[in-house]
Amino acid sequence: MSDMSLNRLVEFVKDHYGTNEFIPLHAPVFSGREKAYVTETIESTFVSSVGAYVDRFENEVAEYTGSGAAVATVNGTAALHVSLKLAGVLPGDLVITQALTFVATCNAIHYCGAEPLFIDVDETTLGLSPLALENWLKNHADLDTEGVCIERESGRRITACMPMHTFGHPADLAGLLRVCKSWNLPLVEDAAESLGSFYEGRHTGTFGEIAAVSFNGNKIITTGGGGMILCDAETGKRAKHLTTTAKKPHPYEYVHDEVGYNYRLPNINAALGVAQLEQLSEFLAEKRALAMQYRNLLKDTEFQFVDEPKGCQSNFWLNAVLCPDEHSRNHLLEVTNAKNVMTRPVWQLMCDLPMYVHCRRGDLDTSRNIAQRLVNLPSGVKPVQI
Repeated sequence: MSDMSLNRLVEFVKDHYGTNEFIPLHAPVFSGREKAYVTETIESTFVSSVGAYVDRFENEVAEYTGSGAAVATVNGTAALHVSLKLAGVLPGDLVITQALTFVATCNAIHYCGAEPLFIDVDETTLGLSPLALENWLKNHADLDTEGVCIERESGRRITACMPMHTFGHPADLAGLLRVCKSWNLPLVEDAAESLGSFYEGRHTGTFGEIAAVSFNGNKIITTGGGGMILCDAETGKRAKHLTTTAKKPHPYEYVHDEVGYNYRLPNINAALGVAQLEQLSEFLAEKRALAMQYRNLLKDTEFQFVDEPKGCQSNFWLNAVLCPDEHSRNHLLEVTNAKNVMTRPVWQLMCDLPMYVHCRRGDLDTSRNIAQRLVNLPSGVKPVQI
């Protein structure tokens, strides 16, 4: 993109957000009943993990997504951790995921004592590629006599497949489900970024056995910090037990029947989430309109707008462009950030991080190509003028 085109991009962003001050990538907007609901929790004194807003938030997220149950957690990483445990991941296992992801995906695998196994992504979705997954399994894995997927070289169990819906764009769920079914692999969706995204009319996070959503401060709606496990009703009971220190109901005794986690979302955070959820449809509409403007702005340039996959409705959490090469990516980053418009490259590939550099992997050519070319653009809802 020429400097003239880059200047046009900068001016568009500044005009859209109505400021010459620093423009972040994605800041939260509190324009609804957030203050009223949070004040109500303070006045009730139920600010911790017991309170009406936690139950309400869970019920409303379950209803919105169409999930059988929704269990609130302190953050998305905690939701991922418990999701993997509920899927049956044990120490020493391998979990298939993508190298093009946020570090929480792999950290959650590590918390289980397991190890990530990296498979390439599709350029059209930025999510785990069913074709790459199938090819790797055919060449490197077998099903044992009990139907367990085993990596040939090490003899280790492969006990889950965890794709991520990158920047809110749904992965190829039909393809992934087909491959996972033939290899007896539970599909655990990292739906941290995809609240409000739909695959063929159905909400992401409701296709696999279990899924995790994030409500971090930079997500489409926020609870400050927070996450949610999406699953069926029976699994939801188990998830709630595990995330509440595995405490059994008793009038006064402290009875814990297994190792649990203090992962329950506080009521005061849930109050924030309920207010944010009331505005989700408006947030989605505004973000979609911004994405279409970016698409039109970049249409006749050498930059490729990352659009929603065919048959999907993305939330456009973070808008992104693919640059022609690494040099043009770096130039875009330098020019925009120097002009107070925050842009960022995608995360470093997980297989390049020191704690995961030793992990098994397939051919990651597409992941590496995207990592060298992708830039995220400001994507937040416009702040309310007071």
